[in-house]
Amino acid sequence: MKNNIPQAVQEYLSAYRYKIELHAHTMPGSICGELTPKDMIQRLQEQHYDAVVITNHFYEGAPFMKAQDPVATYMEDYYATKEEGAKNGIQVLLGAEYRFTENVNDYLVYGVDEAMLRETVTRFDMGIEAFYREYHRQDRLILQAHPFRNGMTMVKAEYLDGIETMNMHPNHNSRVAVANRYAREKEFPVTVAGTDLHHPGHEGCCALRAKVLPETEGQLVELLRSRDYLFEIGGRPMLPYACWEVSSDRQASNTSK
Repeated sequence: MKNNIPQAVQEYLSAYRYKIELHAHTMPGSICGELTPKDMIQRLQEQHYDAVVITNHFYEGAPFMKAQDPVATYMEDYYATKEEGAKNGIQVLLGAEYRFTENVNDYLVYGVDEAMLRETVTRFDMGIEAFYREYHRQDRLILQAHPFRNGMTMVKAEYLDGIETMNMHPNHNSRVAVANRYAREKEFPVTVAGTDLHHPGHEGCCALRAKVLPETEGQLVELLRSRDYLFEIGGRPMLPYACWEVSSDRQASNTSK
């Protein structure tokens, strides 16, 4: 049975035609990943994605740190995925999921490049506050991933550009309702959604829908800063920045009760 969607809503949704995965891990780049670059692209293509950001884990204890050139090894999965994407019409962009030695928090960084990775690969002890002060800039975003998952530590809002409100990894409880309420209370300028894709069968759980397809990491940051996008959860659209406003009449009515 097809959904009976009003014409005006259909027209609105059709404008956001590009489907983007913002949080994805490949193997062997992320030790917890189970999808090779080829598998990743094949599965995303089957789910009609137009782009994916490869956000492999970047932290002190990662296997790539044992390589002679850790960053070159880290980048191998990104380049392999980008090559597969080019063959299959999927734009592949570079991201990273940082973790510092101060705790087990994870931070999604969009607008990262190889030069930044090389600068920071021996500095995991710097912590998020120092990292944000040094590396925050207009063409980069530093967001706390799944901030309400077990074991996470809350970060002062001034050291984040935003948070991942909708982490849809099926095997974790990221408490997305709490994350969304927190993002509203703190008035973060950017919130994002991602599958946190590691495992076969999880593809398609989440996407960002956009009017334009970012072709560079800088264009991705511009898109996220614009806030002109939708979330798609399990194939259903959501408006991440929409909110209900209580009218003055209703407020007066509630006060009088």
